[in-house]
Amino acid sequence: MSLSLANPKFRVAICGAGIGGLALAVTLGKFADQDIHIDLYEAHDTITTTGAGITIPSRTSEVLKELGMYEEISRVSTKPPSFSHVPKFRRSNISQGGFEWFQQILTLMSSNMHRQHLMDTLKQYLPSSCSLHFNKRLTRYDKQLSGSLILHFADDSTSTTDVLIGADGVHSSVRKTIFETLDRDVVDPSKIRHYTDPSWTGTLVYRTVFPAKKLSDLDPNNVALKDFVIFCGMGKHVVSYPVSQGTLINVVAFVTDGEKAGTPFEGCWVSSVSHEEVQEPYQDFEPAVKNLLKCSENPSRWALHVVNELPLFASDRVALMGDACHAMTPYFGAGAGQAIEDAFVLGRLLSHPLTTLDSVPAALKAYQDVRLPFSQFVARESARTGRMYDFDMSSTANVQEELEIQKEKILAQWEWEGKDSPITEWLEAERKLQDSIGVRDDCAR
Repeated sequence: MSLSLANPKFRVAICGAGIGGLALAVTLGKFADQDIHIDLYEAHDTITTTGAGITIPSRTSEVLKELGMYEEISRVSTKPPSFSHVPKFRRSNISQGGFEWFQQILTLMSSNMHRQHLMDTLKQYLPSSCSLHFNKRLTRYDKQLSGSLILHFADDSTSTTDVLIGADGVHSSVRKTIFETLDRDVVDPSKIRHYTDPSWTGTLVYRTVFPAKKLSDLDPNNVALKDFVIFCGMGKHVVSYPVSQGTLINVVAFVTDGEKAGTPFEGCWVSSVSHEEVQEPYQDFEPAVKNLLKCSENPSRWALHVVNELPLFASDRVALMGDACHAMTPYFGAGAGQAIEDAFVLGRLLSHPLTTLDSVPAALKAYQDVRLPFSQFVARESARTGRMYDFDMSSTANVQEELEIQKEKILAQWEWEGKDSPITEWLEAERKLQDSIGVRDDCAR
């Protein structure tokens, strides 16, 4: 159902009601100086999510505080017991029994939660200016001479908007249309598919979530019952942590063949698999991992795809956010957090008093200039970190020395979490917007 506003500033269409799309709608509703009509289009018949566990980095928590939902999120999240005990890294590709490699000393506190809990909280904060439209899968958009955009959906229906934000994931139709319609002096025609098509990383990811009691009954001393643990091995690793106040265990297991990176993946990207398929690659791992995987329930296999680095996130009145522009590997657990940070900066800019329909392109350019380099940096370093977890020690003369070197490299990889903040990024983007339209009013915010 469409909501009519007396004098909306302009209309914003958000394609994709995932975490990023919902967070953008919430941000627009909270900070708009006047009503912005929001049309939130979802391809499915309800707002739902895939996967289970999710990590909320400390820097992303700053956004949740600004949006007024941090306390509610905290009530359903699982925080580590102390700064010095998580995450735990283990060398686990030793069938007789692995050992604790090191613990990461945290200077910033992240929290873990069930993905659906975050989605449910975001839905509760959707503004009255937001109209939800289900079963609306965007196929393309057309730009009118007036500047408005006609949206075309898979059910042959159309709609019109002033601004379009693609929060439609790794398969983004908005991204596809942007690059297919850009002037050829802006983008090399030979690289269009490189930008529009997702790229397989050569990694298969097995996901499962199950009651913690199931593991405690089988292996009451298993380290995964209380801690965030990364079980490392050659060419594969397993990440496990408690969610839902410790009542559930979320497990994500990775198997990588680097030679297959960038090749087409044959078959369904996401499929249900047998318990045997999940356990088979880890036969050379320690008993704690084997017992963990024995407890899997309804396991699924995902062919891990990413979006190749893009030269731009915005074009005229259209912009991309979240997985639509920087779908990344999950080794930092940063994908959802980066989508929320996109939403905050983008939403603050679109709702800014200086942003009019005429200056929307300038606002989107400011968003791009701030978020593109940082999110792509996180994506690159996430991939690099994953390779570190999949070490090969079989030919190392001095294993202990090599482990120490690898440990220091991994610890250095997480320093990005303490760099700046989404609030700092927003202020930088605001300055860029002010400069682009010849205004500098520090009191405007």
